[in-house]
Amino acid sequence: MQIPTDKKIPQAVAMILLASALAATSASAQTTPQAKPGTHDAKVEVTALLNEFLSKVDSSAMHERFWADDLIYVGNGGAVRTKAEIVKSVKDGEAKAAEAAKDAAKKPDDPKVTFGAEDMTIRQFGETAVLNFKLVQHTEGKPDQAYRNAGVLVLRNGKWQVISWQATKVPATDPEKK
Repeated sequence: MQIPTDKKIPQAVAMILLASALAATSASAQTTPQAKPGTHDAKVEVTALLNEFLSKVDSSAMHERFWADDLIYVGNGGAVRTKAEIVKSVKDGEAKAAEAAKDAAKKPDDPKVTFGAEDMTIRQFGETAVLNFKLVQHTEGKPDQAYRNAGVLVLRNGKWQVISWQATKVPATDPEKK
């Protein structure tokens, strides 16, 4: 079938416009961040979650929120623990703290312990985030202890939770070797 000469120009113009539109869409997709409405920014959200966790580390409710049910936790001694084991341990600590509070007049206060995060790196891969940081344990009257931690978090039901965790104790430095 032959296209009349007077129809070729509008068809050619349409093809050029289509090609231009496709090129513009492709260029826009390459320069526009992959953010979609309703997506989560792992750097902001995981940082906030970790800081909240470290400030409430003695709360079993916080551990329930932070760790996923299918957690695999490897402590600095190499022992593997589950979420249920961790939460039970924290609940046992809460019960002991409640008993100690009743006997506060009889026992001196334990030194205050706080935790901080340093050298934090968070990388997001869709609904998965990889967290690496140095955990610093501050205990009144004692030298700080440090641990390198690596965690994998997944976004489930709009909340980040840890599914895998590895803690490694950083050896104390010998002041005479400096």
